[in-house]
Amino acid sequence: MATKLLSVVALCSALFAVAAAAAADSPSFVVEGRVFCDTCRAGFETTATEYLAGAKVRLECKHEESEELVHTVEGTTDATGTYHLKVADDHEDELCEVVLVESPHADCSEIKTGRDRARILLTHNSGLAPTSVSRTPSDSSRRSPPLLRRPPGPVPARRRRMSLLRRRRRRLPGTTTIFPLLTPSSYCCC
Repeated sequence: MATKLLSVVALCSALFAVAAAAAADSPSFVVEGRVFCDTCRAGFETTATEYLAGAKVRLECKHEESEELVHTVEGTTDATGTYHLKVADDHEDELCEVVLVESPHADCSEIKTGRDRARILLTHNSGLAPTSVSRTPSDSSRRSPPLLRRPPGPVPARRRRMSLLRRRRRRLPGTTTIFPLLTPSSYCCC
């Protein structure tokens, strides 16, 4: 009887040790997102969006009160413009942002202020209960909004259509004319 109990305890201990080792090897979080060139200068993804392969991104976590840089992770985008940053530990008391460091394309190097970084929550203690209906594949995956760079100026073939959009926007507030709903693809002539 004692040998059976001892073997059960040994088996449970071995399983616990294997599970702990597997948890220690895997990162606490995986931050993923995309980087694109805003060729239409629309400020969001369109049908003409060009995703940037080889763009450098960095995750920066700063202390909440002192704003001292505590943790950084760097990475690059793959052929689809997607990056995956593996982050160890829980960063509950830190403000973390993914920052676009460098664009691989000289013709898409202008920074759109505010869209070159995205704040991200890296803690399991967020106050939200995990649900079965989730946009992320797992509780340890975090999705960042897309980061963007754009060309120095509008592409000449697009200027006419963009100026038409600006004129429509100027007329909207003071008139009663109803314009058709503009979708991203309807005013980006790419």
